[in-house]
Amino acid sequence: MPTPSIPSAEPLAQLPGLSPDNLSQLQQCGITTIKKLYTHTQTPNHRQQLAARMKLHQQYINKWAALADLSLIPGVGTQNCGLLLHAGVGSTVQLAQMPAERLHRQLLRLHVKMLGQNALCPTVAEVTQWIFQARRLARS
Repeated sequence: MPTPSIPSAEPLAQLPGLSPDNLSQLQQCGITTIKKLYTHTQTPNHRQQLAARMKLHQQYINKWAALADLSLIPGVGTQNCGLLLHAGVGSTVQLAQMPAERLHRQLLRLHVKMLGQNALCPTVAEVTQWIFQARRLARS
């Protein structure tokens, strides 16, 4: 995973998918921000060690690592990282390689399936911007 050069002091509590117990466990491990979670889950070995320390299956750590990675992309943030993950995008590198139109269609289908509507779906322009930002991060 590339290291985002974006400073992020967003509290870990803003990351979707964390239960209060998981949040507390992560904080006890010294992980209090999304950026720290991203940093502490850079390699499979880091994720495995954190899972063992928290006595959790590694799939949870992998999910949180992917959400942290995606949330650091400008424009995606914590508001849209879960949407991207549900659409099958698991990393900044993967997002950087996606065609905007195809991803937008996936997001539309997901919105309609989950919410019964598409009014809140990101626009093609927003998705294009996310991909542009992901490409910038993937190169750094």
